Amino acid sequence: MGNKKAWFAVLVALLALALLATGCGQGQKGTTGTSGEKKIKLALIAPLTGDVKTFGESAKNGFLLALEQAGYKAGDYKIEHVIYDDRNDATEAVNVATKAITQDGVKFIVGSLTSKCTIPISKLANDNKVVMISGTATNPKVTVDEGKRKEYVFRACFIDPVQGTVAAKFALNELKLKTAAILYDQANDYSIGLANNFKEAFTAGGGQVLAMEAYSTNDTDFSAVLTNIAKKNPDVLFLPDYYQKVSLIGKQAREKGIKAVFMGGDGWDSAELDYKTMEGGYFTNHYSADDPRPAVKTFVEQYKAKYGTVPDALATLFYDATNIMLNAIKTANSDDPVKVKEAMQNTKGLNIVSGDNISFDKDGNPVKPVAILKIEGGKQKFVTMYRP
Repeated sequence: MGNKKAWFAVLVALLALALLATGCGQGQKGTTGTSGEKKIKLALIAPLTGDVKTFGESAKNGFLLALEQAGYKAGDYKIEHVIYDDRNDATEAVNVATKAITQDGVKFIVGSLTSKCTIPISKLANDNKVVMISGTATNPKVTVDEGKRKEYVFRACFIDPVQGTVAAKFALNELKLKTAAILYDQANDYSIGLANNFKEAFTAGGGQVLAMEAYSTNDTDFSAVLTNIAKKNPDVLFLPDYYQKVSLIGKQAREKGIKAVFMGGDGWDSAELDYKTMEGGYFTNHYSADDPRPAVKTFVEQYKAKYGTVPDALATLFYDATNIMLNAIKTANSDDPVKVKEAMQNTKGLNIVSGDNISFDKDGNPVKPVAILKIEGGKQKFVTMYRP
């Protein structure tokens, strides 16, 4: 009897292990969609560590809030999310994107954040027919390579050149400014792009560009070019650079007696901008938390309730990018990337936080308004949403 009991105990143990293994197998099947539930794996690629990790955290917050509000659903599909850290390193971005696509079976990506990471993974995604949308990568090369459209790749933000065009039209049509001077960084593609497009649109609209001066990235003394600009006495001085350089140039311009209205792009958007010097200036941006549209107010309230802070443009654009992706999946009601990318390209009349009634142009860029902000009373003041 003793041996029979021992064998019986062994058999019971083996049976229990078999049942446990069967149960685990069923659980694994459930997460991969073989239990009958339709599922789609959606990846976020963003810099969660490294030099811009705070940007990546904002992107992740926007991504997760959008999924949560959607109930992790899009049409008949349950959304399973996977998050990858590219560390704002182009090589690492390619590594994690390769893993997502070739090992983890990802067919849909939101990301990445910076253009230097997004450009190489956009080629990888397009070559593998993976639908991808970046929230914030503004370089035109993200969706177009040497004149050829990457048909599976989109973005939620406007591209750099749009800002220069909008700033020029706003200066001419709304501020009634007729003459301009432009001062830009000759080694910065962002600055060059805004400067050239401002000049083109300002001239096309009937304005006159009196001076267009370049400087080097490391320059700190702008006396010579500002002296020349002061003699021209322009109505507007366009400064398409980041807040540190803009603040420095602005201060020296006022010291030279230049009374022109300062204007610039989203590089001004920082708490460290010299607001006193830049008082009365205008700049273009992707979004303003002070925009009175109900969609913006609701989003800001919901974001603050979840994360305890006002959402920045990065959080907003990744929230929008995620919702655009979910809308395309829902519209296609399919896990076929071909059908989803077609649904995204054909998006019409979609209202998101950063703009109402959006669609996409032939290059996968959103057709939507640009936020105009004014420096007033030592802070940013929302003025209007302005269409290109």
